[in-house]
Amino acid sequence: MKFLNSVQVAAVDAAHMWHPYAAPSAPAFEVIGTDGAYLDLADDRRVIDGMSSWWAACHGHSHPRLVNAAKEQIDRFSHVMFGGLTHEPAARLTTQLMELTRGDFSHVFYSDSGSVSVEVAIKMALQASPPGRTKLLTWRSGYHGDTFGAMSVCDPQGGMHSLWAGTLTEQVFAPAPPTEGASESEQSDYLAQMERLITDDVAAIIIEPGVQGAGGMRFHDNALVAGVRRLCDKHGILMIADEIATGFGRTGSLFVTQDAGVVPDIMCVGKALTGGFMPLAATLATEDVAKRMQPTALMHGPTFMANPLACAVAAESTALIAEGQWRSAVPRIEAGLRKGLQGAPGLTRVRGAIGVLEMDHEVDMAAATLAALEQGVWLRPFGRLIYTMPPYICTDEEIARICRAIHAAGEAA
Repeated sequence: MKFLNSVQVAAVDAAHMWHPYAAPSAPAFEVIGTDGAYLDLADDRRVIDGMSSWWAACHGHSHPRLVNAAKEQIDRFSHVMFGGLTHEPAARLTTQLMELTRGDFSHVFYSDSGSVSVEVAIKMALQASPPGRTKLLTWRSGYHGDTFGAMSVCDPQGGMHSLWAGTLTEQVFAPAPPTEGASESEQSDYLAQMERLITDDVAAIIIEPGVQGAGGMRFHDNALVAGVRRLCDKHGILMIADEIATGFGRTGSLFVTQDAGVVPDIMCVGKALTGGFMPLAATLATEDVAKRMQPTALMHGPTFMANPLACAVAAESTALIAEGQWRSAVPRIEAGLRKGLQGAPGLTRVRGAIGVLEMDHEVDMAAATLAALEQGVWLRPFGRLIYTMPPYICTDEEIARICRAIHAAGEAA
């Protein structure tokens, strides 16, 4: 097999390849290897992946147990269609998910991205709701993915999808939720305002519980999550929890909804599901949702649904989560982030293994990225935010270095 050299890679990339939310020919750094918390770049730099490669590689890169799971499965078979067929990796992963979610859910639908898992959740909610209930209620500053159904419940103005205004389904939006530390009266007033938006055509409320991710990295209290559950129960509508970014320990709890003491009717998970090894997402539904759906068949069917290779890796990744090392690692990382981000040039906030520096201006992404790389850390700022979601395996010194890189990025931005 003949591989391209770095000069060839750069030329092809610049000439032909799109990157997320970037025009063709946008600069990109070539990765030639990964190991644990590190990325090896083609320019001989070895840098900490402070993003867990968009929040997915929670166990670090090339974890030996995930590598072995992939190798063992690929020697059996790498893919079969899931229409009319089934296989052990999917059954094993499903069993693992049922255990991690304490038996709260009864059915799982597998897809190949978080965005599609949200699409599936929307279809579930509409199929399980009475005729005429065709709208979703959500709050602003949210982000749920880049496909059309998911875009429709992202913030329509402050989000990244304003280009598609007029072509997306019009949903119902409450103001952005009050941030972490809001008083009981502020939370109560907010929930009352949200309740007034629940009309006869609303089928479900969809939220990112605890942490709003790419919509602004905003944190809110678990009491609001519990309040949304009460609103859904009061009005007989469904609650969809998008735990794609927050699930599997990222915030310091296994799932934010569990920590809030609520069970959503539908829950989306992804990102860390495979430990960042390959694409896979899941939409979990309660028995009540499954029974209410009309038609009873979920009208969706991805070609690579429940891909055996991805399911085998995800089963091992969730086994690592079940073993619980993250329960001590995440609080340790949280403490390191709180200490290391003190004095940073902007507003800081930390929750679990999430650290955020918010500037009072749009970040110069190129300058901030280079400043972080000079400190030996890969970060990917956006908007006014410089943030990190490091792998759970990071040492205290690696967390301290990430914090120094955030300081440097903030100074350069």
